[in-house]
Amino acid sequence: MNPHISLPRPTGGPSNFGGTTPSSRNEGLRMPRFFKRLFKFPQMDFEMAIWEMLSLIIAPKKVFRSIYYHKQTKNTWHRPDPSFTYLLSGFLLLTALGWGLAYADGAARTLRIMLVFMFGHFLLLSLLIATLFYFLVGRLLGPGVKGLPGRRRQGLFNMEEGEGAAELEFGYCWDVAIRAFVPIWVFLYVVQFLLMPVIASKLWISVLVGNTLYLVALNYYFIITFLGYNALPFLHHTELLLVPVGVCTVLWFISLGGFNLPKHLAPVLWAGAKLRKAV
Repeated sequence: MNPHISLPRPTGGPSNFGGTTPSSRNEGLRMPRFFKRLFKFPQMDFEMAIWEMLSLIIAPKKVFRSIYYHKQTKNTWHRPDPSFTYLLSGFLLLTALGWGLAYADGAARTLRIMLVFMFGHFLLLSLLIATLFYFLVGRLLGPGVKGLPGRRRQGLFNMEEGEGAAELEFGYCWDVAIRAFVPIWVFLYVVQFLLMPVIASKLWISVLVGNTLYLVALNYYFIITFLGYNALPFLHHTELLLVPVGVCTVLWFISLGGFNLPKHLAPVLWAGAKLRKAV
């Protein structure tokens, strides 16, 4: 299912996460379009968000192929549409409800798990990672010098033509962070929940299955992050973002010696819930 992409109206202006547009630089700060659309649900493209979520697991490279079209038509790499954030937050709430009903002791702890999953694990963690990558990627992999470090040229939320077109937007870092969270949700929140009877056993197979889930989820996360930043033509040495893939793989081999990752890192344990069943 490929979403239909229609050309924008000729009168449409640039679309920014925040900051100012070139025509309004002297008019003071304007409210970012991303925040203006937070509660305008009819304007949100949920069809595109669903397509992206499916593609991020099956063929993640497709998700970032359209950013050139978006840059040419909207003058920004970032997509100021909160539909993806809303959709993934909703799925996390449903997943947290399942974890809470199965393992938490009482409605209050179930509600706590739901809040921690959405606001702590997803939104807060994605915000911290987006901020970290905004400064590190912009400083080390920025344009200008092909060796390291590159020149730091960044635009907090907006893009402008000319020299400023080669700037890293914070909004784009946010886009990459929340999309990279999809495999984390799929493998560690959904698949792990379904396989808990196997993972919770005392057999060695539980170590293999559980630790492999974390390996696949984390490696997917770093690969999607790499694809997101590699799609920007002005960044150099983005292959460095794949280094954690090798590190995780080595740690996975070491952990097969008997260290059960789900036993220590299962999402319910992160939420601090009292379990009715031992993991």
